[in-house]
Amino acid sequence: MLDAIMVVCVIVATTFLMRVLPFVIFGSKRKAPDFLLYLGKVLPGAIVGMLIVYCFKDVAVSTSPYGLNELLAFLCVAILQILFKMPIVSIVSGTLLYMYLLQSSILNLIL
Repeated sequence: MLDAIMVVCVIVATTFLMRVLPFVIFGSKRKAPDFLLYLGKVLPGAIVGMLIVYCFKDVAVSTSPYGLNELLAFLCVAILQILFKMPIVSIVSGTLLYMYLLQSSILNLIL
């Protein structure tokens, strides 16, 4: 039990330091370097792209349902995000749709 508490304490301290460190280094008066500002603009999109590739890397497109579960869930997330711009709604809806399609095997029955 003590080990688990120590692990949680280390995680909390690390997270706190990672959040506070930029303010300590740059403060409110000093401008962040242009390189960091550039990374702040391009990294979110790059990370999302890597996550999409990672999620689709093991999809079996040669067997039924030919990746349709994943594709429909992805389209659900993308469309809801474009329409409502609420990430939590998009992610939860896509996850629920994917779990329903996977657990019910409805696409296997149709195809």
